Amino acid sequence: MRHGNKNNNLSRTASHRKALLMNLGCQLIAHKRITTTLAKAKALRTYIEPIITKTKATESKEAIMHNHRIVFSYLNDKVAVKELFTVIAPKVASRPGGYTRIIKLGKRIGDNAEVALIELVDFNEIYGKTVVAAAEPAKKTRRSGGAKKKADTSAVEEAVEVKAEEASATDAEEKTEA
Repeated sequence: MRHGNKNNNLSRTASHRKALLMNLGCQLIAHKRITTTLAKAKALRTYIEPIITKTKATESKEAIMHNHRIVFSYLNDKVAVKELFTVIAPKVASRPGGYTRIIKLGKRIGDNAEVALIELVDFNEIYGKTVVAAAEPAKKTRRSGGAKKKADTSAVEEAVEVKAEEASATDAEEKTEA
């Protein structure tokens, strides 16, 4: 019986599963996105997100070295650890979690397995401007139960006035030309 066991075994022994997740994690860090089966992508998410969280805690030099050693024990790849701490950690510093995104791609032709794309959220150019998101301060997740604010319509009214002025200017130009 598997009562209380929440990890997906992926039909592998513990050592094989550890090696698989280690290799998938290194490839995700190196390439910022990989295509794999949906089950492996979900298992990789639970494996890699705590590792990325470890890179954010930088209080003292001893803590930094300790986190380097812990992350290296999970990845066993010096290049991936260096990439994680130098490139990925500064980008995810303001993010409170949820560093990866899984996108389902459909079924594989050979064995009908569900295929998914797992990627690091901050390194995607398609889904939004990462530069704008990094410049804005982190949004508060808690909301008070007070009265809701009315929408500020002054910006909309100014835009309508500008459009009206532009339209009248083009009409005046057309009349002078005719």
